[in-house]
Amino acid sequence: MGINSYVSSPKGTTNSNMTKLFKTIGLIGKPHHEGTNQTLRRLHHWLSVQGFNVIVEERVSAELGPDVCSMDLLEMGEHCDLAIVVGGDGNMLGAARVLARFDVAVIGVNRGNLGFLTDLPPDNFEDALSKVLDGEFETEHRFLLEAEVHRHGKITSSNTAVNETVLHPGKIAHMIQFEVYIDEQFMYSQRADGMIVSTPTGSTAYSLSAGGSILTPNLQALILVPMFPHTLSCRPIVVDACSTIKLVVSPNNDENLEVSCDGHVHLAVLPGDEIFIRRSNERLRLIHPKGHNYFHVLRNKLGWGSKLF
Repeated sequence: MGINSYVSSPKGTTNSNMTKLFKTIGLIGKPHHEGTNQTLRRLHHWLSVQGFNVIVEERVSAELGPDVCSMDLLEMGEHCDLAIVVGGDGNMLGAARVLARFDVAVIGVNRGNLGFLTDLPPDNFEDALSKVLDGEFETEHRFLLEAEVHRHGKITSSNTAVNETVLHPGKIAHMIQFEVYIDEQFMYSQRADGMIVSTPTGSTAYSLSAGGSILTPNLQALILVPMFPHTLSCRPIVVDACSTIKLVVSPNNDENLEVSCDGHVHLAVLPGDEIFIRRSNERLRLIHPKGHNYFHVLRNKLGWGSKLF
């Protein structure tokens, strides 16, 4: 069933489900993953029985059968009140970069490894999700980053990131040279394998692996983490989220580089280019079941010790 056979109106208009907080729900998942497909099928049936309008992202809709309503992410953003992402944090990030511009509420069912952004269990999601659909949830807004590559004063490419933007060599890891400016003030020159600029959301991801600090999600801050710097005195630094970060690539670098957004989107960078990184106007509206506790998530995912007394 394609978009033309979908009879509900775009979000914000009236329909027969006036008593429901969320009327149209989108299902998004990792394609060709059996565990994800099982959960998506259960979700689709469970939500449909309760009278919700259900849309399935077109990349996974074929695996649920021919009679499901399918759309791409952009179309889902225009129609859905809530998106349920089944998978790991990578699937959540890919969906969030698109859905954030539509202010769609997003919740995750964890079918990945760590799952910092995915709250619901895959095997018994019904109880927790029922409460969320009845309005028992907490809302959290996570800001995104916008990265632009400038060449000779003109933008050549740009994209957004939920976790981090990374400057790095294109193919083989090796030392590169660049300068770092904060709000047009020179901070330092750097010889390293790259630079990670992370949001609080991404501070438990690539940034953490590279030695960066964890930033609680409510902070309006960015953390810059050099990757294997060629000096012992260089350490991660936290700056205000309103700052504009500029990375100037040395013209003496001997090969092309890349800027990666969440490890998914790759922007080509040439020696001499400038990369501008700043907070985006878009925000991810993440919802959690009532009682969500960020430090409980950290203890659970990172294996921190429990209370002694």
